[in-house]
Amino acid sequence: MIVRGETVQGIREFVIEPLMARSLDEPFTLYGLIAREITVPENRSEVTFHLDERARFSDGTPITAKDVLFSHQILRDKGRPNFRTYYRKVAKAEALDDHTVRFVFADAEDRELPLILGLMPILPSHLIDPERFEETTLTPIVGSGPYRIANVSPGRSITYVRNPDYWGRDLPVNRGRFNFDEIRFDYYRDGSAQFEAFRTGNIDLRNEDDPALWAKGYDFPAARDGRIQREEISIALPAGMAGLVFNTRRTVFSDPRVREALIHLFNFEWVNKSFFHGLYKRTESYFERSMLSSARKPADARERALLAPFSDAVLPEILDGTYRVPESDGTPHNRTNARSAYEMLEAAGYELKNRRLVHTETGRPLSFEILAANISQERLLGAFVNDLAKIGISARVRVVDSAQYQQRLRNYDFDMIQFTWPSSLSPGNEQLFRWSSGVADNPGSFNYAGVKNPAADAMIAAMLAAKDDEDFVSAVRALDRVLLSGHYVIPLFHPPAQWVASWKRLGHPETTPLSGFNVDSWWVGPRN
Repeated sequence: MIVRGETVQGIREFVIEPLMARSLDEPFTLYGLIAREITVPENRSEVTFHLDERARFSDGTPITAKDVLFSHQILRDKGRPNFRTYYRKVAKAEALDDHTVRFVFADAEDRELPLILGLMPILPSHLIDPERFEETTLTPIVGSGPYRIANVSPGRSITYVRNPDYWGRDLPVNRGRFNFDEIRFDYYRDGSAQFEAFRTGNIDLRNEDDPALWAKGYDFPAARDGRIQREEISIALPAGMAGLVFNTRRTVFSDPRVREALIHLFNFEWVNKSFFHGLYKRTESYFERSMLSSARKPADARERALLAPFSDAVLPEILDGTYRVPESDGTPHNRTNARSAYEMLEAAGYELKNRRLVHTETGRPLSFEILAANISQERLLGAFVNDLAKIGISARVRVVDSAQYQQRLRNYDFDMIQFTWPSSLSPGNEQLFRWSSGVADNPGSFNYAGVKNPAADAMIAAMLAAKDDEDFVSAVRALDRVLLSGHYVIPLFHPPAQWVASWKRLGHPETTPLSGFNVDSWWVGPRN
């Protein structure tokens, strides 16, 4: 919830609860949790939360309006930039009584705000020192959720134990959930060691993200004899955007022609075949794998009307749906795309001298650094660096430790990174945190590309103000077209399904929600 430090797995899922609970099988529907009911006027200019008087923190202290107002204020003033962006839209916050809180919004055009406030994490005002809130801590956090923190081993693991006195155990939104007495997240510096721990039973559940392992790595006794089960679980959420992100704040990437040229130089077809057994699919949209994607679709009348004031913001081929992410012939050479890239770089003012691309006016070579968080990224990034070198671009991969990596991301101290922005079927205020001009220079945002695009700002505003499905979908697709036209990332790839491996002692429901597998609904015992 703060900029400093690294987020530990499980806190928001198991310890800190919001006012309302999100349904995993609907795009964006909330049900009562700490708030037993809400009151919202037709124009959504305000929201009133009526708290469940049974709600308690795990130390037995009742949750009151004071805690809700405290949480709003401290996250607005000292939380991560996303919290500050959302909660500063509240013009007035007041307690109507000990269990009723009213928020009035400065901008009634943001129709998502009542839901955003419903997802606000509620913190214990009696245990948090506001003066030290922005400092990291190893002191276990107290919340109102179904689990308590039992043990913290810095850099190694965090263990949660189920709270037998959890106040919300019998709420409808919690039926069938939180079935494990203990959940432990183990951290590994090396992926091979992590996989070995799974093979030997020290880890029960693995959401596989390595297609090479998924294709060839499960040929060992426990997997062959059925003690480990592998499942490809369908997921209805958008794949989001995984990409190599250009930091447009840096001079080397300030010219969109340079960025477009480098997109042509990424040889997906060869990389997918050589490294990933052909299991990945190419990502073509920031809302890939959903109806919200603009890829291969012509803009409708609503989109064109939204984009009309920004005539240069969207490329014609992206507007009419004919644009395709550059494809190669699947060989290591990628000559056709390399030729196109070179022509773009010439148009951007670069020329080849002594086998190096240099800017004709400044003499500055076209060179940059790709910042990586772990060695598992090196193979992909190394292949890309080699392809760049073939036309005289000098790029290098630098792997740094986790703490340094987070620090440099927080301050945008990089040329290029590999990053994934996940997506949902109800994109909204989080898009401000990723693409708006207002956060581009604020440390700690997810606007890693440094996007400052009035058209993107306007499309996000239209998305938040949409009153029906048609207007909403058109605004999202219009935003997608603006971002694709800006060439802010080199789109990478995504798996066609979730690859999940688990020891047979774990069971789970037959029906999978829209969001894919969710460990909250799993248990120890036979499967259904």
